[in-house]
Amino acid sequence: MKPTKKQIERAAELRDVIRHHNRQYFQQDSPDIPDADYDALLAELHQLEADHPELHVDDSPTDDIGAPVLDGATFAPVIHAVPMKSLDKAFSTEEFDAWVVRLDRRIDNESGPGAYVCELKFDGLAISVRYENGELVQAATRGNGVVGEDVTENIRTIDGVPKSLGKKFKGKGAPSVLEVRGEIYLAISDFDQLNAQREKAGEALYANPRNTAAGSLRQKDPSVTASRNLQWFAYQLGQVEGGPAFTRHSETFEFLDDLGFPVNDQVKVLDSPDQVKAYFEDAERRRHEFDYETDGAVAKVDSLAVQDVLGSTSHHPRWAIAFKFQPEEKTTKLLDIAVSIGSKGKATPFAVLEPVFVGGSTVQMATLHNEDQVQAKDVRPGDTVIVRKAGDVIPEVLGPVLSDRPKSRKPWTFPASCPSCAQPLTRDEGDAAHYCLNLQCPQQLVGRIEHFAARSGMDIEGFGERTVALFIEHDLLHDVADIYNLDFDRIRDLEGFGETSVTNLSAAIEESKQRELGDLLMALNIRHLGNTGSRVVASALGHLDKILEASEEELAAVDGVGPTIAKSLAQFFGDDHNRDVIDRLRTAGVNFAGPERDESAPQTLEGLTVVISGTLANFGRDDAKTAVTSRGGKSPGSISKKTTALVVGESPGASKVSKAEELGVPMLDEAGFEHLLETGQLPG
Repeated sequence: MKPTKKQIERAAELRDVIRHHNRQYFQQDSPDIPDADYDALLAELHQLEADHPELHVDDSPTDDIGAPVLDGATFAPVIHAVPMKSLDKAFSTEEFDAWVVRLDRRIDNESGPGAYVCELKFDGLAISVRYENGELVQAATRGNGVVGEDVTENIRTIDGVPKSLGKKFKGKGAPSVLEVRGEIYLAISDFDQLNAQREKAGEALYANPRNTAAGSLRQKDPSVTASRNLQWFAYQLGQVEGGPAFTRHSETFEFLDDLGFPVNDQVKVLDSPDQVKAYFEDAERRRHEFDYETDGAVAKVDSLAVQDVLGSTSHHPRWAIAFKFQPEEKTTKLLDIAVSIGSKGKATPFAVLEPVFVGGSTVQMATLHNEDQVQAKDVRPGDTVIVRKAGDVIPEVLGPVLSDRPKSRKPWTFPASCPSCAQPLTRDEGDAAHYCLNLQCPQQLVGRIEHFAARSGMDIEGFGERTVALFIEHDLLHDVADIYNLDFDRIRDLEGFGETSVTNLSAAIEESKQRELGDLLMALNIRHLGNTGSRVVASALGHLDKILEASEEELAAVDGVGPTIAKSLAQFFGDDHNRDVIDRLRTAGVNFAGPERDESAPQTLEGLTVVISGTLANFGRDDAKTAVTSRGGKSPGSISKKTTALVVGESPGASKVSKAEELGVPMLDEAGFEHLLETGQLPG
């Protein structure tokens, strides 16, 4: 049957679109669409050509491997002595099973292809590194599989690429030619650090490690490449002359490892297709355990003799297949950009999306972080956008598909007012986020009240998230001050609240009124003010009224506070709505004082910093820190080079102990702590 006019037009359209995306991915390191969308386009063209062979043209992208080197490119072209072919792909276990059946048909023996070598498929940049008589002489990208780009000088800057192999052959003489193939990548941790530096500098963030690695390798200045800490895994031999003879692909990994090439530790030799499929499943499940990105796994026939029998097509070897993991990036429509308000008033923009299945689940919303990131990504309602969801990570919008955007679409602007309470949103200089400072803001209500009643705050037992939500639903709570004016007659009528539970809750609320000022400050959930800062401020000023009266400069002068916390305190207590809540807490009888300062305590720890970790027998939860601060010392929550000692109680934090060992900070038991309090000296 001849193709229809619609099929002819679609095939031509697909060829143009795929060529465009090949150029964007392989030459510009700036893909427009996720891999999964590209694979779908290519699969559609493959199917059209299979159903109607007359639609296949001589320069069809279904025959391409990568993209050709551009005329006038920065790097000189390199012709590969042995073509760097692509791999056939399987997107399901059924497609993998079909590949195994094709292998069996081509091999004329009962045992089939034999063992398989399984490897991870790295999401990086394929590279060929050529050695002559043991010396690195050339490195090239894959390009279109036949011609790549000469990136020798940049490759020389990568620590994991040996510059000389002579010593490894122990005088036996290196092969006259040894070509090693592998994948250049940027570790996820290095990528995150690089983006953190760019965000701090106000620069646009890089999209993903793969494109960043490719762009880093193609720098004109090798020193820029050197600064990016690129790495690589070697996984195959290309041209070899004068080298050892091998019978199995797995032996080449041992050879490469012996020569000092970095070989991935997830390579396995397996005996059956079922074991290979189990490897694929395990690799996909564990893909986020690694500090490098993978988008699939690869199975290769281990026997080199069988590989020769199977041969290759013009596009890929028949003896290998890449199993692609479930896509973690897809395109969809950005319906709107909305703003959510967190429990501390942080205003976070998020994308409202046309539902799309990605990363194992249907995604309808994705984070956009802050105003700067929306501007840097330049996403606008109505755009087609790329969405990423990696494992359990919150979905994220990576950027728009600019080719789909009409010129008339206007940029999105951050709202001036809180979408929940209509109070102004503020953004301090040097801060990436906007905040709503209104304690009565409805969107903050559940989080703020739950935080206020939590153990780290006013410690009101029985006042958890479900109780808070229930009371808000029945119009019993509008802010944290309402906790002390609850209508218990109405609460008795609510499901789950008998006389005993009401009595216990009332007693817990009444008891919370006696908490110290440090607990109250922590409970109020003031931006930048944590547990340690709350106690420092409470200890220094002694009463909430003094904090209310203090200027921002006076607050900043308190040892351990500084300008950031001082500004946050001044903003919080300068807000009229928040002042109203404070006045109602005062009327309810909530304690505004403390801790009581022991003026008689000897100042034995003046100038010393003592960190407490774990439970002590003779000191309560906060008593140990008070014992330190009342004697003139500091008791922060983290270890540094300036720490005098770490007091280790029962069940201490492992990270604190590890950090103390790393920095050589003395560690004391409870007896040693008591000796330090009394004498100001570490035990001898």
